[in-house]
Amino acid sequence: MKSFEEYVSPESDYFIYSPSRMALDMFLYPLQCGFFSYLPGYSLTRESFDSFLLMYIQKGGLSLTFEGTAQCVTAGHFVLLDCYKLHSYSTTTGWECIWCHFDSITARSYYNSIVSRLGNVFSMPDTYPVLKKLTAILKIFDSSALVQEPLLSKYLTDIFTEFLLYTPMNVHSRDYAVMAEETITYINEHFREDITVEELAYRAGLSQYHFIRIFKKETGFTPHEYLVNTRIATARYLLKNSRLPVKDICYATGFSSESVFCGAFKRRQGMTPNQYRSSEQG
Repeated sequence: MKSFEEYVSPESDYFIYSPSRMALDMFLYPLQCGFFSYLPGYSLTRESFDSFLLMYIQKGGLSLTFEGTAQCVTAGHFVLLDCYKLHSYSTTTGWECIWCHFDSITARSYYNSIVSRLGNVFSMPDTYPVLKKLTAILKIFDSSALVQEPLLSKYLTDIFTEFLLYTPMNVHSRDYAVMAEETITYINEHFREDITVEELAYRAGLSQYHFIRIFKKETGFTPHEYLVNTRIATARYLLKNSRLPVKDICYATGFSSESVFCGAFKRRQGMTPNQYRSSEQG
């Protein structure tokens, strides 16, 4: 579709998509996407627009105001916005961008995780993998090809995965993310052992207080919670897929005693290990 918006070049093009019920329930999905060439003087302010927005600035620049912060965005940068919130942008020079409004039941989680590490405006040394997927989404609509919603969702997921895996050297929060990932790997390899939070903090090179705070910020769990969750998940598997006695499962998963194991299991599962083993859950 051609845009008739003021201060948008006639060469601009965009597409609108209405996801199916299955996509609404299961997938990431685009709502609008396009390539726009904005002319000098363009300005937009919206109280809310029910979606999230990803833009890549190819030429020119814009002034962005979001969550009380104003900043200039230049070519080579991505912009990721929560359009459910007040946002505005304008330009005195004009800019060109490829963009996509998207949403899903998981979109906010992706958004929060990416923005917490990279901010709302960021650049990457290699933009090709992301732009390849964004362009592929546009081509599906531009070519009138069969719209395969799982494929659209995969493209968006691939884009967000690229952002989540990107580690800018000057962003300390990414250092913390790597620390959390290394701690998770260590826990999954050693959860059967007598691991302490003090030991994990020492391995991370942080004070115990700082380590607990950072790990929870990155994962949503304290180190102790994550350790116990890992042990309980393994215990659930063994209860359903082995004939090991509960006492043996207790020690095989790193708990110090059967009473501690049974108490932790019941708090998380709402039933005892024996009740879980004989239930339909699993």
